[in-house]
Amino acid sequence: MQPLARWTLADIDLEEAAALAARCGLQGPAARVLWSRGFRTPQAVEHFLHPRLTDLYDPFLLTGMEAAVERIRTAVRRKERIMVYGDYDVDGVSSVVILTKMLELLGHAATNHVPDRLKDGYGMQIPVVEKAAADGVTLIISVDTGIRAIEAVKAARQVGVDVIITDHHLPEEELPPAVAILNPNQPGCLYPNKNLCGAGVTFKLIQALMERENWSPDRLVRYCDSFLVMAAIATVADVVPLTGENRVIVKRGLEGLAKTRNPGLRALLISSGADLSGPLSATDVGFRVSPRINAAGRMDHARDVIELFLTSDEQRARDIAQRLDSLNLERQKTGEAIVKAILEECGPDGPGLDQAGLVFYSPDWHRGVVGIVANRVVEVFHRPAIVLGRDENTGLAQGSGRSIPGFHLLDALGSIGDVFVRFGGHRQAVGVTLEESRVDELRQRFNEYARIHLSDADMAPERALDAELSLEELTDHAAEEILHLAPFGLGNRAPLFLVRNAEIRQSPETFGKDRDHVRVRLYQGERCVFAKAWRFAARLEELQPGARVDVALSIEADSFSAKRGFAPWGSTIRDIRPPAAIG
Repeated sequence: MQPLARWTLADIDLEEAAALAARCGLQGPAARVLWSRGFRTPQAVEHFLHPRLTDLYDPFLLTGMEAAVERIRTAVRRKERIMVYGDYDVDGVSSVVILTKMLELLGHAATNHVPDRLKDGYGMQIPVVEKAAADGVTLIISVDTGIRAIEAVKAARQVGVDVIITDHHLPEEELPPAVAILNPNQPGCLYPNKNLCGAGVTFKLIQALMERENWSPDRLVRYCDSFLVMAAIATVADVVPLTGENRVIVKRGLEGLAKTRNPGLRALLISSGADLSGPLSATDVGFRVSPRINAAGRMDHARDVIELFLTSDEQRARDIAQRLDSLNLERQKTGEAIVKAILEECGPDGPGLDQAGLVFYSPDWHRGVVGIVANRVVEVFHRPAIVLGRDENTGLAQGSGRSIPGFHLLDALGSIGDVFVRFGGHRQAVGVTLEESRVDELRQRFNEYARIHLSDADMAPERALDAELSLEELTDHAAEEILHLAPFGLGNRAPLFLVRNAEIRQSPETFGKDRDHVRVRLYQGERCVFAKAWRFAARLEELQPGARVDVALSIEADSFSAKRGFAPWGSTIRDIRPPAAIG
């Protein structure tokens, strides 16, 4: 059973928000959201709504950038063999693709390596480094990995291979002995954006190479926007905050996504059913593009994705895109089966309040999907969760963890680090490996740590309402402005409005294959708004004619409605409550 959400309403100075609306030429709803999120001057609003490439930080503010750029330029000039060493998730493969393409533009054909999730595990591996050296590679550039690969980098030095590390994961106390390390989270780095994803760091390297090559302003802008498409996909997929520089990356990248000329990316978008007639959203990336890219690394091997984005053969691109679509369907079925097993294990009432940190394990679970399952478990039970399968080669338990706001997952694992063979990650997501015999110990100690650091309130999801909204205000113009606050994601979630005392005058309608979704008309006076409510059929009794409810309402783009000649937006009920004073 999903815990009841706490409703909280942002404290807004309505007079100041109205003044901001007037000064910026905005409708009230969007202005109130902007004010509540700290954008309280016309200048701040302008920068937020219309990010520019000039808003990107100087890439040379990253510690190690000068050394990295010079080593790469030297390798290109000397025609050395370069390997780009990546990871198997969206962030990793996107990083491999954009750096490989940049090296091509510099006249260099680099090789690349992405590990097999199930056979190789995460991170740089010594045998791969040694084989690269035997093949004549003299420079390895890691992307979205490497910050903890101390032994692998030492091994590279011993066989005469230089290593440049580009990564965003949190480092250990000792750093690898690389020629250069690009990571905004390394000690002493003053780069302002600590929340770049791996492809974001890789993009900064590309940006620095462009500048050092003295590309013309027009060429620099053209290629920056091209590289930002893949960087935007990775930024959304890696669930980093979509604020500041990351907002620039994602907003500009998404603007170019529907217009991309990359055969592979275009084939992937078409096979996913994306509507290419207009701009694509972060939701399109999160639910259509990213799962298909991830499916290769989870269910097979990510090398297919690398080929997809680097090939110029349109038929080959279509074939790979269709294969990724099939792998994604397989991934969905596999993940759903594991989620079902976990929900059955927990019973109809779910875990008790004494179970603050959750660990689930089965030797039969596919390790490629346990991260997705962990994320779903967190959504359902709103507490940190680790889901494990077994490595059939080593017999070790291996899996992923996901967290909730206010609980630092990597710190939690660090406090019980002796349980693991290895672990790593960041605040919200981790990967772990441990002896199968210690799973019960992990379950006990992780729960004990979570019980100390989480209150009952922490384990109840928060329904954070940005502002009040009257249905009279919800015009096409107002909805358009609300949607223009996108891209939405971590750090800039889709606005959620409080509609007080809405009246239900007609019976709601159920729809969907299982009739578990609901359509309902909301009234305030004579104003009526048609709204959807996903998976709301179990609450039909609260939406019968004559009922009055407070509604948590979001506004979403609706291209299907627009194609039929109606408004290009729709409203969605996220939650309802009896009319009450909500603070």
